[in-house]
Amino acid sequence: MPSIASLRPGLEPLPGYRLSQPLGAGGFGEVWSATSPHGTLVALKFLPCHSGSSAAREIRSLQAIRQLEHPNVIRMEHVWCYQGCIVVAMEIADGSLMDLLESYQSNIGTPVAPEHACLLFYEVADALDFLNSRSHWISGRWVAIQHCDVKPKNLLLVGDTIKVADFGLATLMTSELETRGREGTLEFCAPEVFRGHVSNHSDQYALAVSYCQIRGGRLPFNDTPDSFDRKYVRPRPDLTMLTLAERPLIARALDPVPQNRWPSCKVLFSRLSQFFCEVPDPRVIKPKSGIRRRTSVG
Repeated sequence: MPSIASLRPGLEPLPGYRLSQPLGAGGFGEVWSATSPHGTLVALKFLPCHSGSSAAREIRSLQAIRQLEHPNVIRMEHVWCYQGCIVVAMEIADGSLMDLLESYQSNIGTPVAPEHACLLFYEVADALDFLNSRSHWISGRWVAIQHCDVKPKNLLLVGDTIKVADFGLATLMTSELETRGREGTLEFCAPEVFRGHVSNHSDQYALAVSYCQIRGGRLPFNDTPDSFDRKYVRPRPDLTMLTLAERPLIARALDPVPQNRWPSCKVLFSRLSQFFCEVPDPRVIKPKSGIRRRTSVG
């Protein structure tokens, strides 16, 4: 990946896109704010690619996803290669769900309130169900899209709207279970991912883990290995951070057998909404004060 020294304010990794300042860096990339050829503020994410073939494959997937339109999927305006990296130009966010959690904890002393989390996650569920449905005509075939890296840092707040971002590991699927390289953020990966597969319910599992962290301030597993181990078996999740009403609903989403999970993400959060809020309405989604502008860096 280009070094921090090579990415500097004023640099144009593509004519018209001028870097302003770094927004953050993580294990999967580096993000900068930039001005676009139209003079608007955007985020540029630099993702390292290890070979020409993998870069071409990832660019094809990102270009395909870029054509899809959903109010809760981050808008990507351009994808290209630059000095061994894939660069994605996308709308800039005000923060992630992790920032929201930190804001709650610092300002109120608690994790995110259930009625607030429920509304936010319902919108994410709607976006994931849209992606996960086998209704996208890509490269001459109908496919479903598994995001494969759902986690709070990749769920971004853009104004009053929550959006799914960071599609660098997205997988196009034509069946319910497919062989795939073991990739992703280990703490959020479904059991089948540790065995080298992705299922049509892998994103739902990661979303349920994310809900536990945002609602309870911690993850449901404390023994996740540091690297992918095919022999690793997820233990029974510790859901004591949730209310008694939430636990059986989230437990089903965390079932080790994909087919035993909920039919869709929206079904799960529709059930949860019955306990904590009325019919979800995106107009009432308001991020708490104190969130810093930040874009996901993986």
